Amino acid sequence: MNDNEKLIEHFYNSFAQTDYKAMQDCYADNATFSDAVFQNLNSAQVRAMWEMLITRGKDLQLRFQNVSADEKSGSCEWIANYTFSQTGKKVENHIKANFEFENGKIVKHIDDFDFYKWSSQALGITGTLLGWTSFLKSKVQQQAMKSLSDFMNLK
Repeated sequence: MNDNEKLIEHFYNSFAQTDYKAMQDCYADNATFSDAVFQNLNSAQVRAMWEMLITRGKDLQLRFQNVSADEKSGSCEWIANYTFSQTGKKVENHIKANFEFENGKIVKHIDDFDFYKWSSQALGITGTLLGWTSFLKSKVQQQAMKSLSDFMNLK
């Protein structure tokens, strides 16, 4: 196992143990993050996002597999099981993570998952009926960024 594969494993083991500080340490000072909900986060935002998700989440269970990396990039698959706090609905989200590395740190992290499947689980009938629309996706993104901004302002 090379150093970047070890970094990915450390990141997800820390995540599974709800150790957001160890996760934050995996990112470079110029890191970026994007997924279907949180888009184009800078380093401070991505660090705060993981802290917010971990401190607010009460029943997260995480599994990861198929870790691979070379000196510049890497990937893994992970599955998060949790209760979506806004609705109380159970979610099982299957995610493909892609990374870029510099100097032993993550500089770019992109998580890819099926937004429609996620919204159908997390939002119930609203997600099932509207999860395929750009309207709902945009609304969820705006709400997520507001939550993150509010969380960062409390610190």
